[in-house]
Amino acid sequence: MLNAMKLIVGLGNPGKEYELTRHNCGFRVIDAFADMAKVEFNREDFKGTYAKFKFDDEDIILFKPLTFMNLSGTAVQEITHFFKIPLENIVVIYDDMAVKPGEIRLRLKGSSGGQKGIQNIIDCLSSEDIKRIRIGIGEPQYNSIDYVLGKATGDEAKLIDDAIERATKALREYLLHGFQTAMSKFN
Repeated sequence: MLNAMKLIVGLGNPGKEYELTRHNCGFRVIDAFADMAKVEFNREDFKGTYAKFKFDDEDIILFKPLTFMNLSGTAVQEITHFFKIPLENIVVIYDDMAVKPGEIRLRLKGSSGGQKGIQNIIDCLSSEDIKRIRIGIGEPQYNSIDYVLGKATGDEAKLIDDAIERATKALREYLLHGFQTAMSKFN
């Protein structure tokens, strides 16, 4: 095996004001996984913050770009090139309006579906062959920018919290048994 290191990227926006917004689902999954694996984000570089650790004898990097959502690709490109991580070892987690609140979708590759964070990563890495876990936030009834930067409440918040928990478990499944197994179990 050339490089067993895996990169797991959670997308979101930095800053307290964005912490529980719909757009920060990727950060929330990464944070939940870090808690489960008992690791801390103790390094800052590559326009982001990250944790590097071993999980089941593999080197894993959990990464949160601090570039804001729409410029995530520059940070992902930097860390990917520095650690020489092949595309097949990258997973990106992000919110998706095309998926109902509470649902998650795992995909091996594909277009961005209009999500600007993953589109910027696709552009910077020159490939759509990037594994992803999409967290459903549903379609807005009003302005999509206000919607993604808003906080879910009530039943919707509970559904999104449940999706974040399932996505965290899907990540663990991926690391233990591979992405195809995680897809068949969590899609």
